[in-house]
Amino acid sequence: MLITGPTRNLGRHATLALAERPPGQRPDLLLVGRAGRDLTAVADEARARGANVREIGCDLSRLADVRAAAATVRDLLTAGAVRPLRALVANAGTMSPDTRRASADGYELTFAVNYLAHAQLIGDLLGSFTAPARIVLVGSNTYAANFWRKLLHVPPAEWADPVELARPAPAEQAPGMTPSGVAYSNAKLAILYYAHELQRHAGDGITVSVFEPGWMPSTALSRDAPAAFQAMGRALARIPGVSTPQRSGPLLAALALDEKWAHLRDGAFVVKTRPTAVRPVAHDRARERRLWEATAELLARAGAPR
Repeated sequence: MLITGPTRNLGRHATLALAERPPGQRPDLLLVGRAGRDLTAVADEARARGANVREIGCDLSRLADVRAAAATVRDLLTAGAVRPLRALVANAGTMSPDTRRASADGYELTFAVNYLAHAQLIGDLLGSFTAPARIVLVGSNTYAANFWRKLLHVPPAEWADPVELARPAPAEQAPGMTPSGVAYSNAKLAILYYAHELQRHAGDGITVSVFEPGWMPSTALSRDAPAAFQAMGRALARIPGVSTPQRSGPLLAALALDEKWAHLRDGAFVVKTRPTAVRPVAHDRARERRLWEATAELLARAGAPR
């Protein structure tokens, strides 16, 4: 199975949970993340637990890197170097503190890494899965407002045409947590729309679901945020019941592999261990179709094959 963002927090603990499975249940691991010491370290930890691991260096803010990573995966599968691909976990994520920042392809960084990179990777590998197979995307409840998000000034999504969402903010717009939070929520709403439409295109034997690990204020997602915001996150992480990577990582691993989740499809939204209905705004056939079309346009514009 393949997992993106395996070096830190949720991804790291999901990777190690997969590596610790009994031999008959332990998958081969394709770890897709930035090449370097962190990727090597988690790969070595997984190998020490008995897993067959392949490191695939990839900067998800560069679509050329993503396409190269997909090609590497296809080569490994063709050569029989790893077992057939039966699961992909699109875990990697970021929240840029400045929505004027662009990816290598000129797209707003949060949207590019959280959404576009995974759409590219999954699209390139869709014909390489061996059924039955699962695609698990990591989502978030931030797409909609609730009491706690209002209290913490976490803004919900403000949907627009995906081509607009992919455009960096104008130079005159000041950076800040509000536009950054909106961009993150938009990317997570895009993941829900994409999951629903992906299921319509995935073919028989491939199921699509979305995992919400619960609020994890202690992760590195906000590492570029103001120091006071990070300190508040560390303090809130000590509240009993708040999610942590250590608790949520194994839940993500289970969703990708356990038989109890084999029935999930159509972008089912799982909050920790419970399938949960999304808000009405997260089911919109017209938006889902437009996102699929716009994604093809954006990836083609960045040099991806049509």
